[in-house]
Amino acid sequence: MHAVAKTTTSVPGLRERKKQATRRAIAEAAVRLAAEHGVENVTVEAISEAAGVSPRTFFNYFPSHDDAFVLVDDEVGERIRESVRLAPADRPPLDVVRDALVAELDGFEARKELWVLQCKVLQRSPHLIHRGLKAHVAEERALAVAITDWLGSTRPGTDAPPGAAVFPRLLAAVAQTALRVAVEHWCDRPGETALAEVFRDVFAQLAQGLPRPPA
Repeated sequence: MHAVAKTTTSVPGLRERKKQATRRAIAEAAVRLAAEHGVENVTVEAISEAAGVSPRTFFNYFPSHDDAFVLVDDEVGERIRESVRLAPADRPPLDVVRDALVAELDGFEARKELWVLQCKVLQRSPHLIHRGLKAHVAEERALAVAITDWLGSTRPGTDAPPGAAVFPRLLAAVAQTALRVAVEHWCDRPGETALAEVFRDVFAQLAQGLPRPPA
């Protein structure tokens, strides 16, 4: 797997870091409580108490009760997008997006328990799946914008060829799906393999054009 150079991502200030930590604490409390008691039995008050915040603070971070159960890490998404925008112009596009995701693998590894719990919560509460899908699509569109920005910066002053408009959306969708498949496969087989190994295999198959697996 190609080594990823550290980017010059700006470090958020203390106020922003506190806000990010509070949002994570609320989301984690929500998922843990829902995994134990069921979404329908978990109130905003219970989530707030477990996270050490007030119900009023809860609604400063999440517009509704159900939104807290859908884990979306805005910090990770922005780091991935900035890594794409700062990638060298001569890299293959799939490698650029893969390497941006690779830089976050340690974070995914550290949150494995929470990913597993969230999967259980979503399976028991199908009405949350639509909400999660909307968040996933929003992340995918934002990644497509970053890919578009990178492509534009690597060919300044040239006209986009036919099909170029759909390419960023397609690449973002493929990469997000590959990430989801890798994480789900890894979560379903605890202790069997490392996430980096699954991730490497998934993207290698994509790069090869998804040939038929050997018999």
